[in-house]
Amino acid sequence: MAKDEIEAVYRVRTEPSGLGERVEALLLEQTVELRRAAIRSPDVLEHFVGRVIATEEVGTGDFRVRLAQPAEAAANDPAQLLNVLFGNCSLQPDVELEDVRLPQALARTLGGPRFGAAGLRRLTGVRGRALTASVLKPMGLTVDGAAALCRTLALAGLDVIKDDHGLADHPNCRFVERARACLAATADAAGTTGRRATYVPNLIGSPATVLRQAREAKELGVGAVMVSPMLLGLPFLNELARGLGLPVLAHPAFGGAQRIAPVALLGKLFPLFGADAVIYPNAGGRFSYGPEVCLGIARALRAPDSATAPALPVPAGGIRIENVAEALEAYGADTMLLLGGSLLEAPNAGTLLLRGRQFVEAVHAFPYPS
Repeated sequence: MAKDEIEAVYRVRTEPSGLGERVEALLLEQTVELRRAAIRSPDVLEHFVGRVIATEEVGTGDFRVRLAQPAEAAANDPAQLLNVLFGNCSLQPDVELEDVRLPQALARTLGGPRFGAAGLRRLTGVRGRALTASVLKPMGLTVDGAAALCRTLALAGLDVIKDDHGLADHPNCRFVERARACLAATADAAGTTGRRATYVPNLIGSPATVLRQAREAKELGVGAVMVSPMLLGLPFLNELARGLGLPVLAHPAFGGAQRIAPVALLGKLFPLFGADAVIYPNAGGRFSYGPEVCLGIARALRAPDSATAPALPVPAGGIRIENVAEALEAYGADTMLLLGGSLLEAPNAGTLLLRGRQFVEAVHAFPYPS
């Protein structure tokens, strides 16, 4: 890849006899949106028309197509970058965006994670092991109910306790009141444990609402926030990460509505646009990601192929206390394990506290390679 080119990899379904024409159409549709014969300007041809790097048949009528587009076409703009990667062609059912690589200058313009894995370790004080996390749910919790659940999880010794992505500014559980009560709950629990859990509120709504919630959360003293980038928009994530001054956890809700491969979307685009940690469905849960995809997301987050900081993988779903060691064998120390239902299905607060402590003990006791 040339230093001034964006590399995009697509999976295209077409008849072999029509491959050349289909690839040419894909190349041009993302930028100039005209056939070559209709482009009269030599400057446009030189600066805004990309090139085909390679095509590879991966199955009958199934091809991997690697294209290079001029970085200039992205105009150093987050939304325009997405337009160049998968704008018009996302409307065509025979193509999927499989992978993305950006030149370092463009990656620096986006900024990537402002805190990343290292910043989350500084925030939580965790070194040498995986982080532990759980979630406040279900939707319908009152402020008191959310705070009580948060206090129990904090007493169990968890590092991070986040809102569920379904907790919004509901009338029975207003955002500010919930955040204030949960912060008080973690402070209260710290009087017993000697260590304060990090509470992470969910920001959701219109851009104006999310910016207000971000400001309110920061004024209350939260250490990090969570957003769902595909609900709010990746360019908005980028703007939020630039100005917030707090780590941002990204939730994958609505991430399956586009034909973008999970490794490309969650492992590459989310952190490039500013996510410091990315939650994703772990293999074996109620979603369809297999082990190879999950490990691919983790590898992409930890080892970005551009000038951005590593982000923290947060596999969630399908992990139970009984298979924590198995998950850590796969993911290692540079991970935040998120257990939800495995803990919250406990029949009462006492059992939840016990199960939470078992989770924490399993993560602490795992023999991490030095």
